[in-house]
Amino acid sequence: MVKAIGIDPGTKSIDMFGFDDKTEKILIDKIIPRDEFTKNPQIILDILRNLTNSIGKIDVIVGPSGYGITPKRATETEDSEILMATFVSESDVKRRLKIIGLRELMFFMKKASDLNIWFTPSVIHLPTIPRFRKAGKIDMGTADKLFSVILAMKDQAETLNLDYSQTSFILVEIGFAYTSAMAVEKGNLVDGIGGTSGNLGYLGMGTIDGELAYAISNSFGNYSKMLLFSGGAASLAELDPFSMDIEDFINKSKKNKKIKSAYEAFQEAIVKDVFSLMISMEEPPKEILLSGRFLGVNAFKKDIISKLIKNTKSFNISGIRTVHRQTAKGKEGAQGAAILANGIAGGKYKHIVSRLKILEAEGTIFDHIYLDKTIVEKIKETFTNSNQF
Repeated sequence: MVKAIGIDPGTKSIDMFGFDDKTEKILIDKIIPRDEFTKNPQIILDILRNLTNSIGKIDVIVGPSGYGITPKRATETEDSEILMATFVSESDVKRRLKIIGLRELMFFMKKASDLNIWFTPSVIHLPTIPRFRKAGKIDMGTADKLFSVILAMKDQAETLNLDYSQTSFILVEIGFAYTSAMAVEKGNLVDGIGGTSGNLGYLGMGTIDGELAYAISNSFGNYSKMLLFSGGAASLAELDPFSMDIEDFINKSKKNKKIKSAYEAFQEAIVKDVFSLMISMEEPPKEILLSGRFLGVNAFKKDIISKLIKNTKSFNISGIRTVHRQTAKGKEGAQGAAILANGIAGGKYKHIVSRLKILEAEGTIFDHIYLDKTIVEKIKETFTNSNQF
């Protein structure tokens, strides 16, 4: 019996999920609000230690890993790897962005020798993605997006009675801040679109026009990464996403022209991400799978599935649906992280981990920037400087 736990860091919450693979008994299914976590990142370790005291040793815990780290025990991680996985400017450290809470937790986990915590890669680290598709990219899907891919692979294999090597899908994760999408073909993850490198999400604008990036960088001496959490559908609708529920955003789109336009842009962006990934696949995917916070709203689920069906009807796609999950509280990523933890420990899901070649992940997020070497070296130096934290 393997006891495994996964931790998924989201924009609004940190989700924890765990199970044992003999009985499939759920060991933990818990949500910690992000603001509460940011104030006290140590709370996660307190929960894990209390759980260990209650159920005994946990074989593997997969911790939050930001932009990803090649797979290893947290205690074996270099400081520079954690800084890179949570890279922000010194000014943003002083601004106390939410990612700083994640960074602090990762450093706490590095010191937690009593717990077998692992850090894991993001999409760009995987050897199954051709090098040319990584060109100019940092974010092809953060580590938690890979968690969601793992759950989706398990789900499709069980639902369609497939071997993992036969799985074929595009997974779209539609979160509160960003929309990400990943393509899996023949059980290999072959391409990914990160929340900051695709089309617009609910909070984030997605890919920034190069001319806009130039204008911003020359208008502000040191602008914040918070900019990446703006310019999306909520900004287009001119609403405060933190005071209006996403259900209200969807409902008001039926009556308010400005919100309707933003909602249409939001859905269209999802379809564009799907079509962008189809180019990277030899054949259309068997399914388009959907996950993320927005899928908890039935009206949105109905709207986006209808739009995807309409736009993909000329392709032989057998299903467009949401990913099945066990979690009653947490998001799909937490369950996927727990499955990854189980596989690392040699449990019943080890073949998912080996199929995706997760333990063969390599490199860093800055390896595929094909600009002048002095620029690349300056970027690495800026964001791995130990004096920053």
